[in-house]
Amino acid sequence: MTSVMNICSSHNVTALRGLLARYGLRLHRVGDDAPIPGSYWGAPEAGLIGATVYVRRDTPLHSALHETAHAVCMDEERRGRLHTDAGGDYAEENAACYLQIVLAGELGIPAREICADMDAWGYTFRLGSAYAWFTRDAEDARAWLIAERLLTVPGTPIWRCRGSKQDRRTAAG
Repeated sequence: MTSVMNICSSHNVTALRGLLARYGLRLHRVGDDAPIPGSYWGAPEAGLIGATVYVRRDTPLHSALHETAHAVCMDEERRGRLHTDAGGDYAEENAACYLQIVLAGELGIPAREICADMDAWGYTFRLGSAYAWFTRDAEDARAWLIAERLLTVPGTPIWRCRGSKQDRRTAAG
């Protein structure tokens, strides 16, 4: 299996920027040795300030997608004052983990690959792996995303941030 850990190269950052734009979010790539603004864990992990996700070339895809998912899952008020710590409750954290796997699929990255990277980084789940959780134990996270109108019942993104009235499916194609 090929690792996708360092996905924020110039080729892949274009796809990631397009994905974020569908939500009305921004991606900002900082210099290779620069600190990453809003990074909770420190470089090379992605940072989040307001509606902007910050990455470097060596930022892992799962990290960029996780911060994106947090921005999508929080309400507009919290997103407006967000700096570094996404906060949220247990249910929202699980929803962010689930959504980052779905978003990886939108970029053509199979769930098994992004989940392997999540496991390698240190995510922990009851069933022992991110993939086992995603396929066999994440019904609550999926239900939360559907209830918040962030995911369709079949499992595709709705392309709107929580609390947003705009559905970006038609606006972004």
